[in-house]
Formats: sequence, structure tokens, C-alpha cells
Amino acid sequence: MMGYGQKTIDGLIDRLRPDDWSAIALGVWTSKDVVGHLGAFEVRFAEVMALFTDETPATNLRAESPSTFNDDQAAIRKDWTVEQVVTELRDAHRTVMTLAARIPSETWSAVGTIPWYGPEYSLDDMLVYTMYGHKREHGPQLQAVLERAGH
Repeated sequence: MMGYGQKTIDGLIDRLRPDDWSAIALGVWTSKDVVGHLGAFEVRFAEVMALFTDETPATNLRAESPSTFNDDQAAIRKDWTVEQVVTELRDAHRTVMTLAARIPSETWSAVGTIPWYGPEYSLDDMLVYTMYGHKREHGPQLQAVLERAGH
């Protein structure tokens, strides 16, 4: 599921032309902003994966306020280059995949292992709703940019 979600986004990223990156994709967010937003989520998910592998997370985005996370992270990445936002997303995804392979299969479905997300949820739930579903939600917005641009 992690691979499929990323493959969808990567396929869209690879089709974006230079002018497409500054095109509005969602509200006031450009394509670059949407990809940066997905990158922030991927970095934060890598933090969660690190906790399950007894590694020290490289960042601490989990501590950021959920109510302002999206706007705050978009603002941080506003002046980044396209290459920087794409690299962050893809590097974080590689980290997620590496760490995920080290997590025992029974841990993925164990309820209560991510109490900050909700005591009734498992890591599988977080993956489905927060990562895969999130990428599938934003994919059509990038696709719409491509369609508006005629490619």
C-alpha cells in the first residue's frame, strides 16, 4: 500500500512540466505546495516508523500542532525549489519503506500502539487513512493541473 500510494504521486510528479509547478492545485496551494505538503506527511510518518524500530527520529514533526500543521509546513517549504520538495518526499518515502520492513507484521495490526492517533487504532489504520488515503486524495489535484495544462 505504501508503494502504490507513492507510485501514483511519483507518476504525476514525473509528468509535471516547469510551469505546472506554480499552477494552483488546491485552494491557494500550487502543485509544488501540494507535493511539499505530502513530503511533510511522509517525514512525519518516517518519525512514527522510527519509533517502532527503536531508532531516534531524525525530525520532530509529530510535536507540531495538528491544527496548524498543514499551513505551517507549507509556509516552511514555500521558498524551497521544486527539486527540494520532491527530494524530501522521495527520501522520506525510502526511509519509511526501509523502516516498515523492520516492523513485525503483527505489530501493524496491534490496536493501541499509537495512542496519540487514537487508542482504538493500529499502525495499519494510520497507514491506510493518513498515508495511502492522503496521497490518493491529493493525486487528483495534481492530475487536474496536468489536464488544465493540456497534458
